Amino acid sequence: MSSPISPAPSAPDAPYVIDPAGGCPHALNARLRAAHGPVAEVVLPGGVPGAVVLGHEALKEFLGHPEVAKDARHFPALHDGTIPRDWPLRAFANAQGMHTADDADHRRLRALVGKAFTARQVERLRPRVEELTAELLDDLARAAAQAPDGVADLREHFALPLPMSVICELLGVDPEHRGRLHHLSNKVIIATDTTPAEAMAAVRELVELMGTIAATRREAPGEDLTSALIAAREDDGDQLSEAELTGTMRLMLVAGHETTLNLISNAVRALCTHRDQLALVLDGKATWSDVVDETLRWDGPVSWFPFRYPTRDLTLDGTVIPQGTPVLAGYTAAGRDEAFHGPDADRFDITRPTAARSLSFGHGAHYCVGAPLARLEATIALERLFTRFPDLDLATPEAELPHQRSFIGNSVETLPVRLAGNCRARRPPDRSRGAADRHPSVRGRSGATWPAIACSTLELAFWTVLPRPCVATVAMAIFLDGT
Repeated sequence: MSSPISPAPSAPDAPYVIDPAGGCPHALNARLRAAHGPVAEVVLPGGVPGAVVLGHEALKEFLGHPEVAKDARHFPALHDGTIPRDWPLRAFANAQGMHTADDADHRRLRALVGKAFTARQVERLRPRVEELTAELLDDLARAAAQAPDGVADLREHFALPLPMSVICELLGVDPEHRGRLHHLSNKVIIATDTTPAEAMAAVRELVELMGTIAATRREAPGEDLTSALIAAREDDGDQLSEAELTGTMRLMLVAGHETTLNLISNAVRALCTHRDQLALVLDGKATWSDVVDETLRWDGPVSWFPFRYPTRDLTLDGTVIPQGTPVLAGYTAAGRDEAFHGPDADRFDITRPTAARSLSFGHGAHYCVGAPLARLEATIALERLFTRFPDLDLATPEAELPHQRSFIGNSVETLPVRLAGNCRARRPPDRSRGAADRHPSVRGRSGATWPAIACSTLELAFWTVLPRPCVATVAMAIFLDGT
């Protein structure tokens, strides 16, 4: 086995020493691409040698390469005593779940949740997402009206609670846990400037809280995905291990709200600072899906994501990455790669033809299973937000907004906005008929009826009538149906 990339300085080709505090990644990405090309050596926090893939084509090849693994058993320095046990990024490598599994284990775990997140099945969640969006826009308006300066934090009152509510309803997480879950997931997964002691304490608390949620669902199963995962058995009768269950729950919780929170926030910032692009979509010359695609490319919600490991010495675009090297996927860098997206890749342009081909949701076997849900939430959120508040604008200059202290997450910590102008100037299109046409058994808020779902493998069928639609009910239907 080849030795890991050496961090020894040899300017100008010395590996880049990653700043745990992160910051806006775009200038750094351009600088590293210019100096090193599509692949750059880095030194991870704690002095651990690694690499980051920065170019679009190189990243696409790397993500889909059959000799690149996610399982940390291919990262020998993690196990041979080279890396201390309190390494702050150890939580990423040691986590168990489909995001760190390979081959048959990955297919087994992904199959348990994947059918709940297909584009067809996610569309069944649209009525509930629209209802939550309307409620949260009312909350945002109240917060702005009650503030002396008319300013409200859009992340706090809208961009966070929307995806958090959806994924928690999907997983059957009780409301009293949601605030703590966001704090812990941000501490464990997003923030990279924490001390080893802080990181380990947050990991322990998050694992304990996930165990509490799973135990609650075991004692009182509901119509949610966690209950379904607990009850699910493979063909040979084995259940998910406890570590796999909590790891998969943690993955869905974090990816299911942190990513969409940043996506919505970044899109709002982009549109407020590019009013010509906002005018295009408000005038019907582009779509909200175009906005989402270009935001994912231009200012994606995840910057450099850990880890993948070559299972042999791997040559990528002329650069050799030694076997066992921990490699970061440089999503924000690939999104502005001029070689793929053109010489104006730094420009926000919702008509860009290559935007939909960005790699922000990954590529290959580990392509983000929740991508359809994130797209649905973001398109609904942005359409309804700017339809109701077309003159919404940043209350603080964009350059002065505090960036997340992370090289993994990519967004701002707060997003103060003013809801200026006529808040009812434009009304959203009436989608109620379309929703009924797509799913005749999905009705309005009162007397909502969900379809009867039959599952031959589990020999189950149920018909649920609720006073208001709930994501968990649809999730259970999807899980059992699998169509």
